[in-house]
Amino acid sequence: MVNSPPLTTTRTATTTLAIAPAQVVRGWGAIAQSGAIFQQWGARPVVVGGDRTLAAIESALFPTLKGVDLAFTTATYHPDCSETALTQLRETVNRHQGDLIIGVGGGKALDTAKLLAHQCQLPIITLPTSGATCAAWTALSNIYSEAGAFQYDVPLPQCPNALILDYDVILTAPPRTLVAGIGDAIAKWYEASVSSGTSPQTLIIAAVQQARILRDILLQKSEAALAQPGGPDWCEVVDGTVLLAGVIGGLGGAQCRTVAAHAVHNGLTHIPAAHDALHGEKVAYGILVQLRLEEQLQNNQLAQSSRQQLLQFYDRLGLPQSLEDLGLGDVPLAQFRQGAALACHPDSDLHHLPFAVTADQLLAAMVTTTV
Repeated sequence: MVNSPPLTTTRTATTTLAIAPAQVVRGWGAIAQSGAIFQQWGARPVVVGGDRTLAAIESALFPTLKGVDLAFTTATYHPDCSETALTQLRETVNRHQGDLIIGVGGGKALDTAKLLAHQCQLPIITLPTSGATCAAWTALSNIYSEAGAFQYDVPLPQCPNALILDYDVILTAPPRTLVAGIGDAIAKWYEASVSSGTSPQTLIIAAVQQARILRDILLQKSEAALAQPGGPDWCEVVDGTVLLAGVIGGLGGAQCRTVAAHAVHNGLTHIPAAHDALHGEKVAYGILVQLRLEEQLQNNQLAQSSRQQLLQFYDRLGLPQSLEDLGLGDVPLAQFRQGAALACHPDSDLHHLPFAVTADQLLAAMVTTTV
């Protein structure tokens, strides 16, 4: 009998995964059917959102909270998800003796509510009001300056305690928000496949493949979804932008990273004229920039083919293909140069590309996305 050598194992540090909300409710009229969920998590909730969002969701949410005898108050965030706004909101929570945060709105509102809940050590329920981002799902908040410029992100120890996706509410949002959400969600594939496509780790492999599936769903169903708001394809696309995009970030975590598309977005937030463009619109444009970098610096023909495919897709949906489409045609070149420099900061996610990029190279890609 031959004795086999002992097996060796590679020990890795213990990690805590924040993969998903503890509970997800989705469907038509979901908020009205979720009174018991709100009651489960608190008796004195603080509802956090923007002025317009709070007004839009009042008829769906407030009767539900009153129906289960919750003593709620509302609080608006301003300006943006900033440190100043969070300070003011913490004071509101303390005055109200709040024991639950309910975040309603788009990405910045939900980021604000999630971080507020973390800082106050309270549970958080998210209610997205559009299909523009997956912020209702993720354990992450982005912090902006009072002028709306991206500053840094804050990883959170867990996803929201509950997420309630009410199609009736989402249907009231401008169609442009879902288009932007498609741009933000489809970026998952183009970024994750570059940063993590060769990973041997099971969950990251799963995240990358889910990103590919999400890309295919969006390429196949987005036009039909936008043509028939509220129809079956529309529901599937909303599930993709809000839920499946969140699954990808949850499974992949920090190791399944954003790359150049989001780095370009972050740089553009420092250009005042770009503030009218939605998050997903800037990210969608950033995908084209990333693919252009792969073409220019690696002579990557697959990247060129992918960019041409996306240009046609963007044209059909109305996503921005150039700086001019973002409303930045009259912005001085010096501002773009500054934005490119910020996107190339040493801590930027842009450096998850498998090759080095300078600010001048990034600027060249930014102005040639449609060639």
